[in-house]
Amino acid sequence: MRYANVHEARFLRRLNRFVAEVALDGRVERVHVKNTGRCAELLVSGYRVYLEKSASPGRKTAYDLIAVEKRTDGGATLINMDSMAPNRAAAEWLAAGGLGPLENLRAEVTVGDSRFDFCAEQLGRPVAVEVKGCTLEEAGVARFPDAPTLRGLKHVRGLTALAKQGWRCAVLIVIQMKGVTRFEPNWDTQPEFGRALIGAREAGVEIVAMDCAVVPGTVMIDAPVRVVL
Repeated sequence: MRYANVHEARFLRRLNRFVAEVALDGRVERVHVKNTGRCAELLVSGYRVYLEKSASPGRKTAYDLIAVEKRTDGGATLINMDSMAPNRAAAEWLAAGGLGPLENLRAEVTVGDSRFDFCAEQLGRPVAVEVKGCTLEEAGVARFPDAPTLRGLKHVRGLTALAKQGWRCAVLIVIQMKGVTRFEPNWDTQPEFGRALIGAREAGVEIVAMDCAVVPGTVMIDAPVRVVL
């Protein structure tokens, strides 16, 4: 997936879940933060960030914050933090055969009391995929979630029930960066989510983690990452 009209800036501070201030071209600009997670390790004063200018002239904020260059002792890592990017990248990946050939691939499908990111058919078997974007990285380990998610927990349990009915089900963890060695649930933040993933895998749900090739204007699902539950 590609962004248009990308600009480099410096992060200053987050005002609330949706709005932050950056230094852009010598002025302070308020921008929309496209991720409502905590992101405390990413939204650090002085970090280089990337913005996409909106094509809607009437918006209160003219730019969306889409990526940040996280600094570590080993250098810098470019992390996409647009919460809409994982689903867009996953749509391309699935259509290209990421989980094998699929038929009738469609997004945002309601099954029972849950709405799943993608549904399809494969050799006559129904398929359901739920996508989770991951931006939290610690010492090379990617973890999800960075804040408790009741919605995510419900989706994992819903996939577990469908897998027991014969569906092919997958949780696709889209890690919005390169350079991680493995994926783990964030046991400290939400142990229930980790236990739900273990139960899902035991029921036959595939837990798939993929990293992304990220440049300021492009995000593409790239390579598999080892999953440790």
